[in-house]
Amino acid sequence: MRPSLHFTARSGWINDPHGITWRDGEYHAFFQYVPDRVEWAPSCHWGHASGPDLLSLQERAVVLAPGDGDDGIWTGCLVVDGDDLRIFYTAITEPDFGIGRVRVATPDAGLDGAWVKGEVVVTAPTELDLIAFRDPFIRRDGDGWRMFVGAAGRDGTAMALTWTSPDLRAWRYTGVALQRSTELTEPVWMGALWECPQFVTLDGGDIMISSVWDADILHYAGYAVGGFDGDRFDAEAWGRLTYGDGLYAPSLFFDAEGAACLQFWIRGVGDHDAGWEGAHSVPYRLGLEGSVLTARPHPDVARHRGPLAVDGRVAGLAADIEWSATSGRLTVRSGGAEAVTVDKDDTDAVVRVGTQQWTVPVGAAVRIILDGPVFELSSEAGVFSAVLAPLGDDLHVETTAGTTVVYPLS
Repeated sequence: MRPSLHFTARSGWINDPHGITWRDGEYHAFFQYVPDRVEWAPSCHWGHASGPDLLSLQERAVVLAPGDGDDGIWTGCLVVDGDDLRIFYTAITEPDFGIGRVRVATPDAGLDGAWVKGEVVVTAPTELDLIAFRDPFIRRDGDGWRMFVGAAGRDGTAMALTWTSPDLRAWRYTGVALQRSTELTEPVWMGALWECPQFVTLDGGDIMISSVWDADILHYAGYAVGGFDGDRFDAEAWGRLTYGDGLYAPSLFFDAEGAACLQFWIRGVGDHDAGWEGAHSVPYRLGLEGSVLTARPHPDVARHRGPLAVDGRVAGLAADIEWSATSGRLTVRSGGAEAVTVDKDDTDAVVRVGTQQWTVPVGAAVRIILDGPVFELSSEAGVFSAVLAPLGDDLHVETTAGTTVVYPLS
């Protein structure tokens, strides 16, 4: 089954969202896309979708494709400087695609038209012994700009490298902004490569958010909280943001109200017989509580709510559930069969889908988004997702304790 509110491509493989931008009354979202297969391949394109909110995106024409010296167009960012629009992306060549290059593209006619590839503006520093280099992220830096790129050292050191530019054209390398050995495991292990390292200042703290990668295995999203002095980031705390097998590749963006947000790629959602694979999560707004990064469903989700469900029954397969309890069980049934159960206490929840089971840290209140095969659970302690088996044509939510409200989504 295909979710109705989570973005999927009509056909082909999708993974990382990126370049999410609010402009001229609508959101534009870009994403990694392999149009002719349902498995990942290095020959990624940049897909494009737009809509009035991030739960109403419609797929549009591909904006960047392999060719012109690129064997693949990997993750990057969109930079808006007034009327000046630029995509900075990872250009890779096969077979040694671990070390990418940062290349720029500019539009023919705004976000709606074709994009033209330009020069390679940044390459991996030769003085570092790297096995991976990719995923540029750019933000304002005083009167100029700062770029961060993820890198992995041959010795197992994950790094975020940094460059500065006065004009988005000439870039000067300024060194390693943040690094951590894969041998460090406490309080959270952060892998050997940070894919898509992104930096944001939030509620008085500086935060680095990244995907945790090691030996071609995609793990989860993690973060560091600390202080950035202009060139170097001093990490004072480390944390894990996502749990389960689904959520990866968080994409940082600012919504229509200027709030910092994330959207994830959800792995394992697809229908190979129908020719598609991959989905994007609902958007989340970020907060910082002490040294803990929080992610709560964006207000756009609530705007898609229908009237309060009676007795927890929803006609359809999309629902928004708020459950507050120190302990208890929540069960979702569909077509009379059990789809998922959540058993929680004051610190953890055990989520069961069929024969699969996960333990997830939670707070007293949790939010659950259901959309066909997609199950997302969030609280002040992090975000979790799972993929449900084929459902019936309705949802019925039951709880043994606490307070529960259920809304249909459309």
